[in-house]
Amino acid sequence: MKQIAYAFALTLCSSAAWAAEKLSLNDVSQYLNGISTATAPFSQINDDGSLSTGKLYMHRPGRMRFEYDPPTKGVVIAGAGAVLIQDPKSNQPPETYPLKRTPLSLILARNVNLARANMVVGHGFDGTSTIVRAQDPKNPEYGSIEMMFTDNPVELRKWVIQDGSGGQTTVILGGLTTGVKLPSNLFNTSTAPSR
Repeated sequence: MKQIAYAFALTLCSSAAWAAEKLSLNDVSQYLNGISTATAPFSQINDDGSLSTGKLYMHRPGRMRFEYDPPTKGVVIAGAGAVLIQDPKSNQPPETYPLKRTPLSLILARNVNLARANMVVGHGFDGTSTIVRAQDPKNPEYGSIEMMFTDNPVELRKWVIQDGSGGQTTVILGGLTTGVKLPSNLFNTSTAPSR
């Protein structure tokens, strides 16, 4: 009886794996373009191997906010064409960079089109997830973003950013909640809003 149950469980697992399919670049682009607002808990593996957690807020196009849990308590905000990084443990003022110089600009674009020439430099399938690696075709030196999507339903689960200097940051998302109302001051880069 145990063997029959084991065989049945194996069959179920196999059929679930067969059900997963590689998503086309068009499917992925449509999915990203369909996101207006979203929130998700996240875990972040930093370049030095340390782990941070927090909450992500996204308002496409162009806006994203990472609020880090204690003890980090930092904030990273993308908005108004800039990315602001506030580290409360530092005595330095917040750092600001142009959004277009970061790989995040690829997902926050008004119209994501991964079929654009030379934007996608990797498109694979690991058996359960579609993995798309993209970069700015005009400025590959800005780095790249590798995104992992599950299908049925299509959902962004993880991304890995390789920055222009070779650093790597991995963000693993909890379930995305889409279509939420988000206050615009969450994405204000002129002053870092308090939490």
